Amino acid sequence: MNHSYLSSIKSAFVLMFVMTLLLGGLYPFITFLLGQLIFPHEANGSLLFNHSSQTIVGSSLISQKFQCAKYMHPRPSAAGKEGYNAIQSGGSNLCVTSQKLLERTQEATSVYRALNGIDNSIYIPLDAVTTSASGLDPHISIENALLQIPRIAKARRMTENDVMVIVQKHTQRQALELFGEARVNVLLVNCALDGCYTEKKNE
Repeated sequence: MNHSYLSSIKSAFVLMFVMTLLLGGLYPFITFLLGQLIFPHEANGSLLFNHSSQTIVGSSLISQKFQCAKYMHPRPSAAGKEGYNAIQSGGSNLCVTSQKLLERTQEATSVYRALNGIDNSIYIPLDAVTTSASGLDPHISIENALLQIPRIAKARRMTENDVMVIVQKHTQRQALELFGEARVNVLLVNCALDGCYTEKKNE
């Protein structure tokens, strides 16, 4: 085994050790540290906590199943057998020509109309009756949220204007007024309706 060959092996191992140290240790540590210093809430999962019990309510990044009339409902979910399963994220994978998808959407539309007291002359937003790609999308469209306000106000004996104020407070606008769509975070709205959450634990 000649000297040049041994030198090449040595250089390869040194390079591997240095890159492992930099990319496998130093870089992740710096990223973690910056996340904790600059964006601690987001870096720790955007968790919401109950004011009184200090228990975790959920994450503002992950959809939950709400069926009660007094809560805003998220878009349907195909994540897991019952939907909204955070460890089984995924869509239905049904194509737009699927008869099964058509039937399911028609059924969801009928249920949505009946639940919210909406007649056939009113357009139902697509996100109200179809699943997202992840099945865990925490947001719904503004149009979807507005159609649910009368039901929520009636169930809670609130004015529709009071519910509207909460919805507006938790509406995320387009980035730089250009990118994406304005959307409403369902879990934040429902927690605000109950008045029981904070973004971090009280010490």
